[in-house]
Amino acid sequence: MGDRALKDALYEQLARVGRAVSSPKRLELLDLLAQGERGVEALAGQTGMGITNTSAHLQALRAASLVTSRKQGTRVLYRLADDQVAGFLGQLRTLAHAHIAEVDRAVRAYLATDDDPEPISRAELLRRMERDEVIVLDVRPAAEYAAGHIPGAVPVPPDRLEPLLAELPLDRAVVAYCRGPYCVYAPQAVRALRARGIPAHRLEDGFPEWRLAGLPVAVADRA
Repeated sequence: MGDRALKDALYEQLARVGRAVSSPKRLELLDLLAQGERGVEALAGQTGMGITNTSAHLQALRAASLVTSRKQGTRVLYRLADDQVAGFLGQLRTLAHAHIAEVDRAVRAYLATDDDPEPISRAELLRRMERDEVIVLDVRPAAEYAAGHIPGAVPVPPDRLEPLLAELPLDRAVVAYCRGPYCVYAPQAVRALRARGIPAHRLEDGFPEWRLAGLPVAVADRA
């Protein structure tokens, strides 16, 4: 039979994960690292934090074994410890949406999707891809596309969104995806496409969820 002290010690270890993800900025860092490996400078720029503060948050995540790091010359690159961490992020989002009404309101306000058409599911996108009924756009930054993307997806980096969208044919439906359900790039692309008269939808979530579901993934040829 276990005693009280041992039980307390057990839950203390579980609480390490809770403390590590108790910061909104750490959750954002994990969300970014779900796209692929990154250095501190890039993460600092994308989260609006200073390098020192970003590094401190990453150390807290590493102490809880949620991220790992490696050296590349003088740089330190961080990545998620494994796919379980990405899965945990998805489960956390699902739980928050189910129990906290403010989450849905915050998402709608941030993404400004009230006027957007209903997003499509991964299963529906896969069906349309198999029938060659759709053009798929990856509207994440180029480095994220290179690290992994939906096969056949056309890369449309956010900084080249307008000129590249103008080159798309007007007679094909389009589905855009980006980093996940809290990413603004896909909704922005959908609004721009529909303004041009192109039927467009966004994927219900993003590339990490596609990959975690075991669906096909391609990697850019770096040769």
